[in-house]
Amino acid sequence: MELAVTGVNHSTADIALRERVAFEPARVTGALRQAAGLPAVTGVVIVSTCNRTEVYLGFADEHAGDGAARHRMTLEWLAEFHGLSADELAKSSYRREDGEVVRHLMKVAAGLDSMVLGEPQILGQIKSAFALSRELKLVGGALAQAFEAAFSVAKEVRSETAIGASPVSVAYAAVTLAGRIFSDLSQQRVLLVGAGRTIELAARHLAEKQVRGITVANRTLDNALQLAGKFGGQGALLSELPELLVAADIVVSSTNSQLPLIGKGMVERAVRQRRHRPILLVDLAVPRDIEVEVREIPDAYLYGIDDIGNVIDDSIASRREAATEAETIIDQGMEKFQAELRSRNAVATLRRLRDKADAIRQAELDQARRQLEKGGDAPAVLESLARAITNKLIHSPSVRMKRASSQGRDELLLATRELFELEGDAPPD
Repeated sequence: MELAVTGVNHSTADIALRERVAFEPARVTGALRQAAGLPAVTGVVIVSTCNRTEVYLGFADEHAGDGAARHRMTLEWLAEFHGLSADELAKSSYRREDGEVVRHLMKVAAGLDSMVLGEPQILGQIKSAFALSRELKLVGGALAQAFEAAFSVAKEVRSETAIGASPVSVAYAAVTLAGRIFSDLSQQRVLLVGAGRTIELAARHLAEKQVRGITVANRTLDNALQLAGKFGGQGALLSELPELLVAADIVVSSTNSQLPLIGKGMVERAVRQRRHRPILLVDLAVPRDIEVEVREIPDAYLYGIDDIGNVIDDSIASRREAATEAETIIDQGMEKFQAELRSRNAVATLRRLRDKADAIRQAELDQARRQLEKGGDAPAVLESLARAITNKLIHSPSVRMKRASSQGRDELLLATRELFELEGDAPPD
């Protein structure tokens, strides 16, 4: 097994760096194909979310090289792809090798490595990343087994622990933040920018708070109308943002845009038209949807994804307890994964043994048929066939056992006795 992951996340890099190494959805396919072309790489999966960018790689065993070299190669590729300095990226990156890759992936998939402990969205994001690599035929072998094992463990963690018992996510945290700033959410109008899973979760939580109104703005009007309709809201286009901001008390944004959608000037004009009534803006996107300079505007309160971890309330306490149980499930998952990997290795060896035996059988059978066609004595031909197959099957093992015995490697002889159920005395000490 030769696996490696190189990445940055919310614990190692600030949002300014994370948004620079985030993969735009339209470029992921090209990035996967590029990474698959790196030396000795046999498989690749790229996980890119608001809180992490990770490149998972599988390597050919015989050409994998050392871990440090693999990490540097991946860093240099990642930096070049995004127009960054590899040395700058190295300061905020981490790497895992082989078994630690699998354990790390299990923790990430289960939500134990998230900014918001136990948040559920990451599992779907990893599944989507894996599905894309599989669709492109860029993942297989131990790397594919690692992801499948992680999905199984994450499912068990969700079903067997309270890690997902309370509604804690970045979307929930955004709503919690709004509740702390506005004493009565039922009097506030909400503008949601985007129509993805995060925005839908935010809409659901806000609807439960019975906010005064919800408007969803999106690049595609149909998607905005569809999402808004679920919560009795209105749909709009992104081009209407300047006007929509004037009516909004709370703005939550999460899109895949590579450039800010809401600028300082736009918010300044909206605040003036609002007669300086406060407006809360929560930017959950990476890269950011809202220019950071908005923080400079009086009566405009901007919070980004890195601020969210500071507003999670005590409802996450139960998840911390569940995380301990989840670690036990991950330990068990690792044991199962390694056992299955060893079992699959045994299957591969048995297949080679069977293929070799079949080749010997076929060669000797062909020779026996030729002898019979020439009028050879049938009993003698059969006796010769049986003897030849037996001799060729045990020739290589015999040579190696004699060599092992002369070298004092009695463990090979003991293994042979166990494999073939040979009775009698064990080899001498």
